[in-house]
Amino acid sequence: MGKELKIGVLISGSGSNLQSILDACACGKIAGRVVCVISNKADAFGLERAKKAGIPALHLDHRAYSGREAYDEALVASLREFGVELVVLAGFMRIITQVLLDAFPMRVMNIHPALLPAFPGLHAQRQALDYGAKVAGCTVHFVDCGCDTGPIIIQAAVSVIEGDTEDTLSARIQKEEHRIYPEAIRLFSEGALKVDGRVVTVRA
Repeated sequence: MGKELKIGVLISGSGSNLQSILDACACGKIAGRVVCVISNKADAFGLERAKKAGIPALHLDHRAYSGREAYDEALVASLREFGVELVVLAGFMRIITQVLLDAFPMRVMNIHPALLPAFPGLHAQRQALDYGAKVAGCTVHFVDCGCDTGPIIIQAAVSVIEGDTEDTLSARIQKEEHRIYPEAIRLFSEGALKVDGRVVTVRA
């Protein structure tokens, strides 16, 4: 893996989690650096964040490819061009195929705004509120071929407050996302994560 972990970040939107990762790398919390940021949307603000940080920012339009596998082949080619060792999904609104997973086995991370396995998929915060959950939160996990089903690395709980809306709950969850995602990447960069089936343990 080398002394400095090379991280590739995939985004579709504003890139607030990307920023938390960039900040953690800049202050030395993560023993690595973001070497490229790729978005399937040209107007994703996260691309501007990358450019401001002097990081290569690429737009790969999924509509230009024949299907999900063909698009992921293009992603893999770009990620390998920059020597990426860990792929980080930060608000990447695309379903990942086996093409990407095979290229980076147990080296693709995602963050989800719920305490998995509860409320996978879209609008997790709304799902939690509609269900009447008293505790929500977020989960960093390795990505597998299912929908938010990969081995869990770190979770953070957030209490649901009476009168919460999807927006207010999302804002509190996002603060925790910005805390635990860099932490999960830090552990990976230090070789501290061991995966045994579904169980991820942290080596001392």
